[in-house]
Amino acid sequence: MIRSLCIAVLIACAAQAAQAQSMLRTIPPDTKRGTMSFVQGMTVEIDGKRVELAAGGQIRDDRNLIVVPTAVPPGVLVKYQLGPDGKLARAWILTPQEAAQPDPKR
Repeated sequence: MIRSLCIAVLIACAAQAAQAQSMLRTIPPDTKRGTMSFVQGMTVEIDGKRVELAAGGQIRDDRNLIVVPTAVPPGVLVKYQLGPDGKLARAWILTPQEAAQPDPKR
């Protein structure tokens, strides 16, 4: 009985943690919006321009998990930041809800 209760509590905690992780998604306001596709290796294309992924750069999917460039779907809508060297520092693949929101004017 106690073992079953412990397992049920662990499952509930894991489900809660997964839900909390998906809710804790903060995309900085200084990001740009664009369409991204994988090209090859560590190279992606953003709005028709080829960009290399910076050392330590991250691409996060719509569940906020880090993905490799090869996992980027073609023509996906993203918000991104380039580093000072022009390489891709961070990118967030937008959820349908995020994509529906208008991009703030700068």
